[in-house]
Amino acid sequence: MKSVTAVTKFSGSSFQQHQTGLPAREATGSIGESFRLDFWQFPSYHGHPVDVQVPFAYLQAVKAFLEFQRIKYTVLIQDVQEMVDEETREMELTRRSERNRNSFNFAAYHPLESIYTAMDDIAAQYPQLVSKIQIGESYEKRPLNVLKFSTGGRNRPAIWIDAGIHAREWVTQATALWTANKIACDYGHDPGLTSVLNTMDIFLLPVANPDGYVFSHTKNRMWRKTRSKVPGSSCVGVDPNRNWDAGFGGPGASKNPCSDSYHGPSPNSEVEVRSIVDFVKNHGNIKAFISIHSYSQLMMYPYGYKCSNPKDYKELDEVVKMATGALTSLYGTQYKVGPICSVIYQASGGSIDWSYDYGIKYSFAFELRDTGRHGFLLPADQIIPTAEETWLALKTTMEYVRDHPY
Repeated sequence: MKSVTAVTKFSGSSFQQHQTGLPAREATGSIGESFRLDFWQFPSYHGHPVDVQVPFAYLQAVKAFLEFQRIKYTVLIQDVQEMVDEETREMELTRRSERNRNSFNFAAYHPLESIYTAMDDIAAQYPQLVSKIQIGESYEKRPLNVLKFSTGGRNRPAIWIDAGIHAREWVTQATALWTANKIACDYGHDPGLTSVLNTMDIFLLPVANPDGYVFSHTKNRMWRKTRSKVPGSSCVGVDPNRNWDAGFGGPGASKNPCSDSYHGPSPNSEVEVRSIVDFVKNHGNIKAFISIHSYSQLMMYPYGYKCSNPKDYKELDEVVKMATGALTSLYGTQYKVGPICSVIYQASGGSIDWSYDYGIKYSFAFELRDTGRHGFLLPADQIIPTAEETWLALKTTMEYVRDHPY
């Protein structure tokens, strides 16, 4: 199906004015259902641009609506399907090249089975440092595989990193896998990383939503949610980053099972979320919880489910400014920082809100490249630059956590 992605530049408050007084996030429901829109970036009260994918059949109607309401817009991607097809062709070329050379290309997007094989290879190549552990199974019985980086010892303080909780955010899974290889390769050579791993463990989950990721490769490139069956509904899946027990069901999460931001029937209803929660609780010594998303170029800390600052606001703000300063130093990529609610929009049931309220002070979320030009279809040639700059932010954060125990 042909479609376009348009960026309509209006504030959440102006959107509310056009939508019969509904709150900005809720107002997407009526227009979204009328025109079958896929909001890549939702409206907010902070004046951020909105990115929306429009089915070709509704393109003229949407343009007419925006123009009638005097809402300025820009077409970023003329034909989404054309970009998806090109992405698929590149992946096929990568698979052929890897078969011929028997090597893994970190500068390409890969299906789930290739990612899992690469994780096994890293663990096999660095057995003194890296091990693979399965923390659970997805709804469709795929393993939730975590790489543990440890130099030994029991119940040491640890850092948790996950990626790919939203299926279509492919640069996050790719960045996480590159990061795993980077940690394994640089231990013993990078003094900062070596010092971190000599005192702490790192747990890395590259694909937090494997069912959704597979579906985004095989059926619907823009799939976001899990693939669980929703009782009483023909719609499938839950937004796994609205499913945590942190302001569950509040603003920024939908009770409509067909919505991309559907919060699910209850907190932790998704086995993928529940597996992470159980792992963190059972470990008992996680000191940092970092979740990697795309896109928008942001580094955020709690809260999302409410718009008040956390008690550690000043320290967390200092950390994200240091981390993104390191990130920007490599390629000049600019990041915005701050609490979720003020940087992007109010969103309830998110992972880092849960981890912070659980007692993990250093809880952060990344939104990687870009700011909308390609959105979820970030070209593969940006994987390595994205991963390299993100690594500088991650390492800065980990070094800070190492130096500030609590």
